[in-house]
Amino acid sequence: MFEESPNISRIMLLRYAYNSNRSMFGVVPMRKQALKVRLYPSDKQIQVLDQHFGCARWWWNYGLNQCIETYKATGKGLSQSGLNSMLPKLKKDKETEWLSECYSQVLQSVSLNLSRAYQNFFEGRAKYPRFKSYHHRQSIQYPQKVKQVNDCLKFPGKVGIVKAKIHRPLDGTIKTVTVSKCPSGKYYASVLMEYDGDNPTPTDSLHKSGNPPMQLSSTTDGKVVGIDLGIKDFAITYDGDKTSKYANPKHLYKYQKKLAVKQRIAARKEKGSNRKNKANKITARVYEQISNVRQDYLHKLSRKIVDNNQVVVVENLNVKGMVRNHKLAKAISDTSWGTFVNFLSYKLEKEGKVLVEINRWFPSSKLCSNCHYQIRDLPLEIRAWTCPSCGTHHHRDGNAAQNIRAEGIRLLALSAAEMSSSGMGEANASGEDVRPTRGRKSKMRQSSVKLEANTHPLGECG
Repeated sequence: MFEESPNISRIMLLRYAYNSNRSMFGVVPMRKQALKVRLYPSDKQIQVLDQHFGCARWWWNYGLNQCIETYKATGKGLSQSGLNSMLPKLKKDKETEWLSECYSQVLQSVSLNLSRAYQNFFEGRAKYPRFKSYHHRQSIQYPQKVKQVNDCLKFPGKVGIVKAKIHRPLDGTIKTVTVSKCPSGKYYASVLMEYDGDNPTPTDSLHKSGNPPMQLSSTTDGKVVGIDLGIKDFAITYDGDKTSKYANPKHLYKYQKKLAVKQRIAARKEKGSNRKNKANKITARVYEQISNVRQDYLHKLSRKIVDNNQVVVVENLNVKGMVRNHKLAKAISDTSWGTFVNFLSYKLEKEGKVLVEINRWFPSSKLCSNCHYQIRDLPLEIRAWTCPSCGTHHHRDGNAAQNIRAEGIRLLALSAAEMSSSGMGEANASGEDVRPTRGRKSKMRQSSVKLEANTHPLGECG
């Protein structure tokens, strides 16, 4: 039942046909990509940016409070236009006339973000909007009129031309630019660019390599890899030929002593003093270093996996629920499984490849990859077991990676058959949407079809 099938390439052909014909329905394919660059503002520009950060933060908190009070009084909230209509009066008021010194579109972007925050809350994609603090990350948005001038970025208003470290060419149409200030005191700009044309489809990468699309399962470009994420080993992969292990670097553990020293120094300083602020900034730099090292590892590993495979299969883990275990919460948070899957997702989508997320309840560790016998219980401390049905000895994580890969292939074949029989809509065999309604977008989801492997009585583990 877990045999590789040419239907894997069939689903890619169907998606390619859909993307190719979207222009017939008035859908113009546009691709968006963001690039984060380091900014080096002058002392005068830092003063202007800090003033803009303060105005944007105050307007967010004021607008959020007005939305709450209006809802209590009338039972209705405030729209984006309703929020923007308050700005002219506030700028003329003596107590808040300093808002007029901020670039107008920065405040209008805050209104847009606040209305979107409420929309995401009501549609179940996010929590209720919260008030912003001076001590956390600060950010503002420029929706237009940002240009590149040599190795600098030119912002509208009083900021002007800011020196930047542009490590990659800004070759697209610059849309929205978000300027942020980290707790460590560094300034960054996230430049959103728009390109003509959509991301390549799964068949495009095969055509570039000269391989026929229907020979997916027999080509190097058509490899399918299953990934089992863990704590002892960060990732265990199986591509049909071999099992590979990638160790957990434990970044937070390596910097734990250094972080503890900086935190103790900051704790001894008087609250509100300049020395306290400097010590907090040094502590923030250590946290930033840990984050940078972790993201560097995740980027390199995800790039290696994407370059060597056409289809990547992972489990849709409930990380939020898993961190409730106070014994493993620190270790799970340090691994950043969710960030790793996000990196895989956008890299695969950019190259026209496929990400499959199977159901978190799929018994990948308990299922024998040889005969599909399923044991009832498998505690975490048991790292290896022997199948009582066929006698095959399994390593827990390696066996899980094999089962994850096989289940992903089955889902691809099932989706291809469903799409070919009912058109090119994104629905599975049970009529459910392939994409989830909340959380991270995924290419595929486990359908509600019952597992084909039979569940046998509990056998003895060897």
